[in-house]
Amino acid sequence: MRRMTALYAGAAAAVIAGTATGQAIELGPRPEYLVNRMQEGPLKDRLEACIGQPAHRTQFSIAHRGAPLMFPEHTVEGNRAAALMGAGIMECDVTFTKDKQLVCRHAQNDLATTTNILATDLADTCVTPFTPASGDAPATAECRTSEITLDQFKSLHPKMDSYDKTASSVEGFMGGNPDWRTQLYAVQPATLMTHKESIDLIKSLGAKFTPELKAPEVEMPFDGMTQEDYAQMLVDEYKSAGIPASDVFLQSFNLSDILFWIRNDPDFGAQAIYLDDRYEAWDEDEGEIDPNDPATFKPTMPELADMGVRYIAPPLWMLVTAGHDGVSIVPSAYAMEAKEAGLNIITWSLERSGPLTTGGGWYYQSINDVVHGDGDMYNLVDVLAQDVGVVGMFSDWPATVSFYASCMGLN
Repeated sequence: MRRMTALYAGAAAAVIAGTATGQAIELGPRPEYLVNRMQEGPLKDRLEACIGQPAHRTQFSIAHRGAPLMFPEHTVEGNRAAALMGAGIMECDVTFTKDKQLVCRHAQNDLATTTNILATDLADTCVTPFTPASGDAPATAECRTSEITLDQFKSLHPKMDSYDKTASSVEGFMGGNPDWRTQLYAVQPATLMTHKESIDLIKSLGAKFTPELKAPEVEMPFDGMTQEDYAQMLVDEYKSAGIPASDVFLQSFNLSDILFWIRNDPDFGAQAIYLDDRYEAWDEDEGEIDPNDPATFKPTMPELADMGVRYIAPPLWMLVTAGHDGVSIVPSAYAMEAKEAGLNIITWSLERSGPLTTGGGWYYQSINDVVHGDGDMYNLVDVLAQDVGVVGMFSDWPATVSFYASCMGLN
């Protein structure tokens, strides 16, 4: 039987009164739902014994954009829900407005799919106006935060991140929500946030911070602001708020951003997270990263460590592969190389791709053949926690990860 890293003991003593309002952690019915769908075995027995037991806030559980399985992402309401579910670290993806103010958005150009901008007068600012579907051509629209001021941004209403590519109207385009994501909490407008507001909120909720510096869609420098200025602005807002560097896990897909923080703000750079999307890069000579072929890792894991990188964060599927038995989930060579180099591993994002009855989609692509239903979710989480040794896991529904971490005694 695989080694368990820590026993779940003294549950009552481990409870933390989760939010600043004194509420205890509430996990809801989903963890039990997932456990009940697991195949019989020691892991299911272990998790079943924890159902109904008190849970604690845990840094292992990282809120991915709040709680976007059911709440509009990057909103006050979504972050409050994540805190109630025990997330110990919370994310604000950071981009900037026309007047160079930092705001929480997953991408600089996602306003058409995450807000009501197309149904407002600000639709005129969109770099690609709404164009209805025609023949084989899908409906399109692109609207950027860099085209509107902060006040204009704050006038928008967030919605679930979705669109209908077959739409013939703005109203139709703004729909398209997957049937496995509820819109229950998007009916009454939720609240958008600036980066500064997210800092105040997350601090009040008793969690730590993981802001991601998003790649600009505009050419840099932007109105005199360089990429380095942009990266420094992010750090400076934590300094101004009096947040210690030890509470902040900066993120970027751009390795140059990580190295900038390491050089210029080493206290913050020491736990900056390199988000690894090198699987998307294609080079005619080197090809893409193959998670099971260390020769394709450029730079290598030791080279990253030598640069001062201490945290690396690939998507779930890069860390695991199907076992030779055709049934089990096992660590990938990528995971083993990262561990050997002494890198801390964080991964993303659980519950991002809907039910697992058809293999789980993109986030499970390396184990599609051994994933058959939602009961397999905790099998994956367990391998990532116990065998790969990840130190944190992003989730669209933090209760799922908080339950596992509480049951296993993870901090």
